Amino acid sequence: MSDAYQTKRRIGEIADYVMRCGQLAAALEVCGWPKPGNVHRTANFPDTRFEHFIAGSVSMGPALREAAIRGVMARLGEVRMDELGVGRLIRRAVADMKAWHRGGNTHLGVIMLFVPTSAAAGMTLADHDRVDVPELRRNFADVMDSTTSMDAAYVYEAINLANPGGLGKFSGEEAPDLTSPDAAQSLVRRGLTLRDVMDVSSRWDTVAREMVTALEISCGVGYPTLLDVYSETGDVNVAVVHTYLKLLSLYPDTFIARHVGLKHTSNIAEAVEMGMEKAREVSTRAGEILEMGGLTTTKGREALFRFDEELRTKGLNPGTTADLTAASLMVAILSGFRF
Repeated sequence: MSDAYQTKRRIGEIADYVMRCGQLAAALEVCGWPKPGNVHRTANFPDTRFEHFIAGSVSMGPALREAAIRGVMARLGEVRMDELGVGRLIRRAVADMKAWHRGGNTHLGVIMLFVPTSAAAGMTLADHDRVDVPELRRNFADVMDSTTSMDAAYVYEAINLANPGGLGKFSGEEAPDLTSPDAAQSLVRRGLTLRDVMDVSSRWDTVAREMVTALEISCGVGYPTLLDVYSETGDVNVAVVHTYLKLLSLYPDTFIARHVGLKHTSNIAEAVEMGMEKAREVSTRAGEILEMGGLTTTKGREALFRFDEELRTKGLNPGTTADLTAASLMVAILSGFRF
């Protein structure tokens, strides 16, 4: 067989691997139960069911596969880094999510984390037979540093298409507001890249923070927690739920804070600040349940199920924590985690 054929085959194998890692990670995240306040295998929201999340987990596959291919091609010097098309692929994945189920926004945050991760994984696997987490993070940083104004414009489109609800507004002095009719033109005119706008957003959104810190929380806390708990228990569900609780206990959920604060102001930065007290209360409860043993003790399990019910009754959904859990799972699976 020719060298060209072997190279093409290798690229296809890498792309398939990365795609499956992402799809499995997203599916395992939603299967974890009871992740308090989230949709999981025994609990739905009124308009969004567990099955919608499974459909969304599968639907993002083609965009992740293409991101991995673009990452490999960039490493081989056949595509410039600023031509990776991260924004376009985020937009494509969101459109695919919307096309494959009618449950609304199930995976916007996950997609925003998974697409650059897939490109970074493609770059990593172009050089090595396995994913090394520090190198994955270096490549992720390179991917984000190479984004363009068009990437930012596509992501603005993706967010509006996903229509996540409760977005709020910001002043537009450092970046145009998401709802501005001329946002795309403004981004290009001002030369603001996707990394630039995520840097602004990172002040009130932890998913954006992960994008500009090369998955600092997912790789530094979520990933090792998942491996440690699975090593101790041999139970992937316990590992997923405890990873979620650990992340929630350490990082007050910005989705909860936004949900609470937007009842009082439309300014997103002010809303998150106003809602942080409630988010911290939720984090404290998560930490207390972990100290009880979580799913590994009777007392912990009972407290966890009560916590789940309380959050649902109050309409508090730690959605950002679910995104971080999914990203932690993807890093683990890319690195060889199997159960």
